Amino acid sequence: MSEFTFDAPLFQESGTWVFAALPFDVADDVDELTSGRTGGFGSVRVEVTLGPTTWRTSLFPDKGRETFVLPVKRAVRTAAGVQPGDTVRIALRLLDV
Repeated sequence: MSEFTFDAPLFQESGTWVFAALPFDVADDVDELTSGRTGGFGSVRVEVTLGPTTWRTSLFPDKGRETFVLPVKRAVRTAAGVQPGDTVRIALRLLDV
């Protein structure tokens, strides 16, 4: 399966960057499905839907959190009416799998 739907809290890091961390079970599946197919920095290309917005971006491994993190840009957060600290529903589809 290369499509996932999950709830995740948004968190802010490094000043202005906002992310959602994938739940461990989803991260394990992503890691298994993309083994040997990752891009620079271990990135994984994805298509994501959060609220009314669908866009393409990449997941990045976060060794400290032991999962992948998804960057969520301001325009997406504004369109969905969410901010860091909110838990959001995310639909994610792996590309290139």
